[in-house]
Amino acid sequence: MAHNSSEDDLKKTLTEMQFYVTQNHGTEPPFTGRFLHNKRDGVYHCLVCDAALFNSQTKYDSGCGWPSFFEPVSEDAIRYINDYSHGMQRVEIRCGKCDAHLGHVFPDGPQPTGERYCVNSASLSFTDDESGDRSEG
Repeated sequence: MAHNSSEDDLKKTLTEMQFYVTQNHGTEPPFTGRFLHNKRDGVYHCLVCDAALFNSQTKYDSGCGWPSFFEPVSEDAIRYINDYSHGMQRVEIRCGKCDAHLGHVFPDGPQPTGERYCVNSASLSFTDDESGDRSEG
């Protein structure tokens, strides 16, 4: 999907949950995302613009209920926004290319980065290294 798609175009191509998460900064319910237990080798992309975001080698089970990664594919893959909603101070993460909401990053992840990128499956697509198959969250 093109990152310059109109809101109407996105509503036609994304599921209700995908639109809610990526365009309205929503959150899918914990432990429900398609990629939470995905163990295949591949690359996770932004569902909206297809930009590469995370390699499967950086994914780990944090127990938080959403797919977690300790590092993005590159510095410019992710945009960071201070988020003071819900009476908390967090750092929202968005796609560096199209600004789609992905989730939040927290400083309680494993080494080598110590970061936990907590990402909604509904904001991602996945390309399997072995088969080349693509699936959406």
